[in-house]
Amino acid sequence: MNNKILVIDDDIAINELIKVNLELCGYKVIQAFDGTKGFALCKQEKPSLVVLDVMMPEVDGFTVAQRIRKNEDTKNIPILMLTALSQINDKVKGFNIGVDDYLVKPFEMEELQVRVRALLKRTDQIPESIATRELLTLGEITLLPETYSVKINDKIAKLTPIEFDIFNLLFQNQGNMVSSSKILKEIWGYAPDDDVETIRVHIRHLRSKLDKISGGKKYIETIYGGGYKLTVDE
Repeated sequence: MNNKILVIDDDIAINELIKVNLELCGYKVIQAFDGTKGFALCKQEKPSLVVLDVMMPEVDGFTVAQRIRKNEDTKNIPILMLTALSQINDKVKGFNIGVDDYLVKPFEMEELQVRVRALLKRTDQIPESIATRELLTLGEITLLPETYSVKINDKIAKLTPIEFDIFNLLFQNQGNMVSSSKILKEIWGYAPDDDVETIRVHIRHLRSKLDKISGGKKYIETIYGGGYKLTVDE
């Protein structure tokens, strides 16, 4: 991991504040003050993480995130999106694009540091629980950690790192409910207050990918008011 972080925010004061606080944690910080320059630097520098503001003139954060995800050289770089908007629709739009995490302004710098650490830790390595094994199999399902994929019978679906980690967590607890708070803690490394919409969006994407290779069989059950459960016939 190169610990290089790209901050894209047109607010100079906030950009500088983020830079100073991340540098205090030992990260090398690159700055961009508009979306066009930010995407160009992302392609050029290939940082470990992008901290990206939504509301920017000309090219907004959503557009930059789309460009990062569509580019072959940058598509796997984690994105932490900053926004002054707290509406659920904005979170859903970001997650649908492929944003990894969200932070609503105003925020404490300690919270930014926690989320940055969690994102870098998760995306830099295969989870410890599966690092020593090449494959994990349960019934007709096989996890392929090296490629962040899942195989059902003879069909394979490529997952994002977050989707893979969520599925692996459910996989490890097969037959038992995993609470929303545990998913947030295990996958994101923190437990924001009642941020269940984050999980719902990723579960919906995960189910959609599984549906395409499962022949219509449903594996992830929602336990309303509680969490989620993976059910596989062994």
